[in-house]
Amino acid sequence: MKVKVIAKKSDNLNKEAIEAVKEVKNRAGKQGQFLNWIKILPENQLKNLDNLYELAEKAKKDGFTELAILGIGGSRHTTESMINLLGIKNVHFFSSVDPISFNRFIEPLNLAKTKFMVVSKSGGTMETTTAYNKVNEILKHTFKTDKVAHRFVAMTDISPEKSKLRKIVSDGEIELSGYVHDDVGGRFSIFDDATIFTLAFAGVEKSKVQKMLEASLYAQEQFLKEDVEANLALQLATFNVNAYKEGKIKHFVEYFSDAFTGTTLWEKQLKNESLKARISTDTNIGPGYLHYNAEADLDEGNKDSFFTFVNYETEDKVTCAILEGVVTAYSMQHPVSRIILDDLSLESIAQFVELKHFETIYTGNILRRSLGIPIDEITAMPEVLQPNVEKYKAEVRKAMAK
Repeated sequence: MKVKVIAKKSDNLNKEAIEAVKEVKNRAGKQGQFLNWIKILPENQLKNLDNLYELAEKAKKDGFTELAILGIGGSRHTTESMINLLGIKNVHFFSSVDPISFNRFIEPLNLAKTKFMVVSKSGGTMETTTAYNKVNEILKHTFKTDKVAHRFVAMTDISPEKSKLRKIVSDGEIELSGYVHDDVGGRFSIFDDATIFTLAFAGVEKSKVQKMLEASLYAQEQFLKEDVEANLALQLATFNVNAYKEGKIKHFVEYFSDAFTGTTLWEKQLKNESLKARISTDTNIGPGYLHYNAEADLDEGNKDSFFTFVNYETEDKVTCAILEGVVTAYSMQHPVSRIILDDLSLESIAQFVELKHFETIYTGNILRRSLGIPIDEITAMPEVLQPNVEKYKAEVRKAMAK
């Protein structure tokens, strides 16, 4: 995987970058820091791989060939990113609540062949719970039976005290289940049980998933190095912070290939929940976005934007020409960085996922250091927390109580 930064650096952030790495290393593995996606999760999943593949085989018994995932936020976008990158077609996703969206999701499915996976750490997420209840009713009506537990798989907390969904499993209303691991925030959970089970269900070879997890661990080692010149995640993070210090507060990440469709949603969640309002991240799929964004992007009045272009290595003449022309034009006006994946193999994807994880937390950490904002050593870093999400959820609960 290649990373190229095409921008003049406004100042040296090596000291802040090194301190950011040290802090992440010091917090990793400690309870309540939400950093168990570092080392602990991929190592656990390597040990758990046989169990997840056995679970997938059980889920496919009796002719189930399609998987429909009910989840929202990280419970969806992590797995969806992986599935789209690999071009898998027999996995479907639903996050909405309105009747029209639900009907358009459920009607094309062959219910006799579709297994439904419900993903929620707390088991009480309103959108996911609503979808599960609707699907449960439809399955009972369609098959004229109350015995539909075998048509569901749950991914949730291990404890019935913490998860309403785990209690449903314990009560026998859902037959099969895996886990959402502790201290792994949803947007960092791409290698949790939900995604690996989905890959197994879709027929991805176990040996390839094993290599993916090993590549994840290797990439993490590289991104925990304190040498900025050897650490691609630090290079991207310092690029982001330097752009911010030049007055650039809007970060546009432009992906070139429809294969990245799910990745755009995951990155928006990853960055916006982690960096809050300091840097606003938006994502697009090229080259289509150029026909509605380039006019504004390249307007001489656009002074607050910076860009990252992402693609996989290709020799296709048209693709290369568009990328070269676009990057050149944008670099003449804005700070620009590039990420080029060698290919879309599981190993390359794993490295890319970890690059994004570490770029995100390092960007937030370095930015806070450069602004002189004190860092609490006990409370988890702001980059892994999402307290503001609860504000709208509280109002929704009030509205539902009326």
